[in-house]
Amino acid sequence: MPTWDERFASGSYPDDPDPSPVLERYVDTFPEGRALDVAAGTGRNAVFLAEQGYAVDALDQSREGLRIARERAVERGVADRFSPVQADAERYEFPEGAYAVVTISFYRALDRLPDIVDALEPGGVLFVQHHLRSVDDYEVGPSGDRYRFAANELLRSALGLTVLHYSETTEVRDGRHSQQTQVVARNSHGQRQSYPAVDP
Repeated sequence: MPTWDERFASGSYPDDPDPSPVLERYVDTFPEGRALDVAAGTGRNAVFLAEQGYAVDALDQSREGLRIARERAVERGVADRFSPVQADAERYEFPEGAYAVVTISFYRALDRLPDIVDALEPGGVLFVQHHLRSVDDYEVGPSGDRYRFAANELLRSALGLTVLHYSETTEVRDGRHSQQTQVVARNSHGQRQSYPAVDP
């Protein structure tokens, strides 16, 4: 099985992936401050957030992925807001209350999610996007269920936060079907909450 460095270097993984449309819709409602992109890969979320004005820590264990992400940040004129952090998310010590925004795309971080949530400042926002288990054939993502979320699993993991968006859908990209789940949740508590209006 090739390493992530080998996958990124070979071009078998997109080096300029688009951020999620859900993240794009909600980002204007996020608080200002620092952002953390967990398992940043080639910068799908990190470079996008830097373009939105965030100072971003891009965390990934792959040196090659972070190299590509930094190149993209330079090309887009946001290198001064992009800080690569080469580390394994499974063992990384997330700083408490440090981030206004934390994003995770296509990395199953359930075991570390409590620590990642603790890295949010009060009112900070978590965005998670990942593959779903499905009875349909998998065309994108892990070939088996082990690294995919079960139905409602991501939602249950975010119930300690204020859930602003949750979805389980099939998307078609480049002619291939991808079963995905996404959540946007705010680090806030109480029976009465505000809910930002976003374009559908």
